[in-house]
Amino acid sequence: QVQLVESGGGLVQPGGSLRLSCAASGIKFSIYSMGWYRQAPGKQRELVARITTGGITNYADSVKGRFTISRDNAKNTVFLQMNSLKPEDTAVYYCNAAGSNGFWGQGTQVTVSS
Repeated sequence: QVQLVESGGGLVQPGGSLRLSCAASGIKFSIYSMGWYRQAPGKQRELVARITTGGITNYADSVKGRFTISRDNAKNTVFLQMNSLKPEDTAVYYCNAAGSNGFWGQGTQVTVSS
């Protein structure tokens, strides 16, 4: 079966960094655009970052310049490097393959707090 498994979330101080990983199985990873979404309490789920099969990236304005999405097709893994974290980055982060109608991971909690 298709599985997307996130890891790397946790509690971090403002200004700190985290690196999220998403390991995919059960899909032909290299043919899917991959993305990271997040959902904070009381808010809608939003796209944070996306990377195409060709390596083209796009980011939400709120994270541009701070977050970097990357992928390693040989390892079926997509990453989200998060730097200069802010309290407003606190959310559950979800790995996604092929957009809204595609596949989703279970989510990993990121909490930015002092």
